[in-house]
Amino acid sequence: MSREPLQPADLTKVHRISIAERQSKVEVDLLAKPLQKGARFAEFWKSLPHILAAKELREIVEAVVQARRNGHPVIVLFGAHVIKVGLSPIVIQLAQEGIITAIAVNGATAYHDVELALFGQTSEDVTTGMQAATFGMAKEPCDFINAAAKRALEKGIGLGQAIGEALLESGGKFVELSVLAQCVKLDVPMTVHVAFGTDVNHMHPSFDAAAWGIATHHDFRLLCRLVRDLTNGVVMLWGSAVLLPTVLEKALTVARNLWGEPSQFVGVTFDFIRHYRAWRNPPEKADALGGRGYYLVGHHELLIPLFAQAVLESW
Repeated sequence: MSREPLQPADLTKVHRISIAERQSKVEVDLLAKPLQKGARFAEFWKSLPHILAAKELREIVEAVVQARRNGHPVIVLFGAHVIKVGLSPIVIQLAQEGIITAIAVNGATAYHDVELALFGQTSEDVTTGMQAATFGMAKEPCDFINAAAKRALEKGIGLGQAIGEALLESGGKFVELSVLAQCVKLDVPMTVHVAFGTDVNHMHPSFDAAAWGIATHHDFRLLCRLVRDLTNGVVMLWGSAVLLPTVLEKALTVARNLWGEPSQFVGVTFDFIRHYRAWRNPPEKADALGGRGYYLVGHHELLIPLFAQAVLESW
């Protein structure tokens, strides 16, 4: 069966419009502004283009500032990478300035925070340590944090508070750089969420699973109460791919089940790659509950200080 050969499209017949009728995404007013050498940060911030991630980062900064000016919370959840890339002082500064109102972390974050506070160092080469069968076997930080969990059980408090109190009482040389200790000092709620088997202190004979389980469940229930007040506030996730996004999801569900809140909040994830769970929680949940979700990709050691300074300049 023969067919006629295909004929190329006749472009002389296409319907065209004037550029004046077309809506464009980029206009000259949105472009970056060149700066003079020695420009101040405020000038740099204003010079950024109003396009894509730079535009969204401006919106996030504005949401955080407006939330705090109106008395609404800014809750930050973050994984150990934030500590390991040197951002403890930035997190503490935001808490001291009243910008961050509550913090939730995983067990690894608490552990690295303890090592820095007590010994001024943290993070080891995992592969080399596994080859030598010594990875995670440093006794002093593990015994310290495991004892703090037992303290939490005895006092009926959460892990975050117990570890922070123990650090403040320790006389550690670098306690001023401990997020957990400074949150306790500032009376900023601090919760620690643990999955057994994920952290090095779980391998030690001083680990008390019952104490850890009860204390971390206390902190989960505390987080449920904290997120109740998120309406018109902001919740941010910095670099936890699975554990903290799923904890937040359950906390939001409990809060809405018990109190019918929150809704209409801004949900933000900062991470250096895109993760499924980190997109679901909080950005997608914020969108679903009448708010706005954002996911910005970038290295924490660059993106978080930029965000923090922009907030401080506007605060």
